[in-house]
Amino acid sequence: MPFKTFRVQINAYKYHADFNITCIESPLDIENAIVDKLGQGDIKWEYLGEMMDPKINRITYEEVIDGTRPVQTQKVLGVEVATRV
Repeated sequence: MPFKTFRVQINAYKYHADFNITCIESPLDIENAIVDKLGQGDIKWEYLGEMMDPKINRITYEEVIDGTRPVQTQKVLGVEVATRV
């Protein structure tokens, strides 16, 4: 399976992070790549203050195709993810 690039956005505890990961397109590989990236400690977290409800924590990801955003999305387990066009 070829490696793909995914854009990951995390909103949690009034903070936001936005970064890319590269991995095989499978839920377990995506999850492991996100955890690895978080473990590196080089992610810049932006403080959102009261803009975001602290009770709502979410992680979204979407495939990056030629540096552009995908056109179609699909909701999977309450998370909106990109689908192939």
